[in-house]
Amino acid sequence: MDHGTRHHPPATAGHGHHPPASPGTAAATSWTTAAQATLHCLTGCAIGEVLGMVIGTALGWSALPTVVLAVALAFVFGYALTMRGVLRAGVDGRTALKVALAADTVSIAVMEILDNAVMLAVPGAMEAGLTSWVFWASLAFALLVAFLLTTPVNRWLISRGKGHAVVHAYHHAH
Repeated sequence: MDHGTRHHPPATAGHGHHPPASPGTAAATSWTTAAQATLHCLTGCAIGEVLGMVIGTALGWSALPTVVLAVALAFVFGYALTMRGVLRAGVDGRTALKVALAADTVSIAVMEILDNAVMLAVPGAMEAGLTSWVFWASLAFALLVAFLLTTPVNRWLISRGKGHAVVHAYHHAH
């Protein structure tokens, strides 16, 4: 999977060099690249979001603690997935964490604000329970809305060498 603009540290053994896209303009970053970066982010967010919603709902928690848990887990899993790829490139844990924070914080934050707002806005979604189609349909819809509205944010960030673009100095997903 290609996330867009590639920046390579000078001594990255074992990785081929790819020309970077022209930085500084949104035109340098395709919608496909932004969508792929957003999908990567969504994967970690969705794992954490679903797990948090499932745990909170199963324990009978109210909306606030359930949302707080879901958001916290979305950040944990989002960062963890990015760190996994960076660590595979031979980078130390501290650097991998810094890369994940730089790459994913804005994207995860936007995604979490959007999908939790949708979950809270859909009547009965938070109270529906794990066996209800309303809960699962609302969660799927919330994640779709988050993906669609976060993609332009990621395109803008990547076009400026920020967000998910920083990951490419360390790993390449194929």
